[in-house]
Amino acid sequence: MQKISKLYQEYREIINYLVVGVLTTLINLIIYFICVHTFLDASNSLELQIANVLSWVGAVLFAYITNRIFVFQSKSKEYLKEIISFFGARLSTLLLDMLIMFIFVSLLRQSDTLAKLISQILVIIANYILSKIFVFKK
Repeated sequence: MQKISKLYQEYREIINYLVVGVLTTLINLIIYFICVHTFLDASNSLELQIANVLSWVGAVLFAYITNRIFVFQSKSKEYLKEIISFFGARLSTLLLDMLIMFIFVSLLRQSDTLAKLISQILVIIANYILSKIFVFKK
């Protein structure tokens, strides 16, 4: 048990980031699929991107709060600067997400489900790097 505790302490940030990342991804996917299976059509390029943006907004709100508290344990009192940096970094990965979805679904006519899952893997990696370097730097 001590070994597990020691390993967790050594890799706490990465482990917590992965847990929060999975939860954030689930929120992103749930919102996306609710959108495309209720009121938006994934075969329509504009509606596909609307669903993507709506799922992004919900996921980023969740991600900011959980990353601040559980992952990076930010004590910064500069909330506005931090949240603007966080949303700016996430906006860049939203553009990456949108580009991947456009290429795979609209141009290559691949499954939106497969494209969304591939996109999320790349987005999670990019988000960690940007958060670590630019947003929650110590």
